[in-house]
Amino acid sequence: METIPMANQRQQKKENFLRQFRDEHSKEFKPLTAAQFMEIWSHYDMDGNGFIEGHELDDLLRELASSVNSNDTGPDLIPDSVLKELKESFLEAYDENDDGKIEIAELAEILPTDQNFLLLFRKDHPLDSSVEFMKVWKEFDADCSGYIEADELKLFIKALLAKRQGTNITEEKLIEYTDTILHIFDTNGDGKLQFSEMTKLLPVKENFLLRPIFKGCSTITPQDLDRVFQLYDKDGNEIIEEEELDGFVKDLMDLIKKEYDHEDLQQFKRTLLNGCDYNRDKKISKAELKMILLALAQPTDT
Repeated sequence: METIPMANQRQQKKENFLRQFRDEHSKEFKPLTAAQFMEIWSHYDMDGNGFIEGHELDDLLRELASSVNSNDTGPDLIPDSVLKELKESFLEAYDENDDGKIEIAELAEILPTDQNFLLLFRKDHPLDSSVEFMKVWKEFDADCSGYIEADELKLFIKALLAKRQGTNITEEKLIEYTDTILHIFDTNGDGKLQFSEMTKLLPVKENFLLRPIFKGCSTITPQDLDRVFQLYDKDGNEIIEEEELDGFVKDLMDLIKKEYDHEDLQQFKRTLLNGCDYNRDKKISKAELKMILLALAQPTDT
């Protein structure tokens, strides 16, 4: 009967994944390469949804706390009461958007990761809008395939680091970063990034359509309509078109789907224009936008 608990103990001794990344003497984390960071992320984001949450976060915190010990210890040695307090303090310190879970950018703040690689996850200069996102997307989707493929992603990473750091990095590092980004964000494993995957790497400051004025209202004031229209009409020509229209459609898609690709976006745009583009110019006027926003504000049947 006693062999089972002993076996469990031996199994638990192997389960502290983080200890291998600590210095044997100082117990501090050793500097991590981009590939090692990806390995840690993938280990704890067990469902691959892009967050460490729930029991995944519990596992991370237990092992984070116990990995400083020289002797192997099982997770049961950290009482639930201590874990709860640790979790509250941890989220208060690192959960920047207060959603109760850890994103890749937040984990990157915790672990001593390659500083150049960290620059890819900086959130201090997010894109102002989805219109800006669409401009970046079209710039790097050079073959217009609807995906950011490995070579295009490498060029994007190079340009992003040059903008944020001001210096170039080696080809070897570019390849390492590209492979790591694909491992982390390419959730469907096709070796390229689709729209929804790319948004995790290149966040937008705000989805304008999540603003309170769109929730449950039966009327939209001219002032509200003007304000929203100006958010998308970046060139001020009184029409939402091209990247502006794609940015608007992207914000709509983000409300209804977590994972989508270029074809999904284009199909949704065609459906939207078929329903509200009354003059069939493949653009959105202010009057047409008002109809869309009123429809968006209506509660959905459950």
